[in-house]
Amino acid sequence: MNEYVRKLENGAYRIANTRVSLDSVVYAFREGKTPEQILDSFPSLNLEQVYGAIAFYLANKQMINEYLNQGEIEFEKLRQQWRVKNAPLYEKLRQARESMNALQK
Repeated sequence: MNEYVRKLENGAYRIANTRVSLDSVVYAFREGKTPEQILDSFPSLNLEQVYGAIAFYLANKQMINEYLNQGEIEFEKLRQQWRVKNAPLYEKLRQARESMNALQK
């Protein structure tokens, strides 16, 4: 039996023998993409691997959803830290966005 998903030492899930994250496949699947559409986005995978990753997700849905939610929480924390650390940059971006919006009106 093939192993389609591996959990790495750092806790991340990858499609076995690839660098493609399980997260990428699951998010695409949850957005309603078909396995064939997912395959188009990840040419290093084959269709069997995509179906295997989806089957793994469905068999472990609660665990993987918790894993994904935790990743989103961590990402948001890092994003907020980056905003504080680089406040002048974000202020310039905000001003530029306002200027562009004013020109489009």
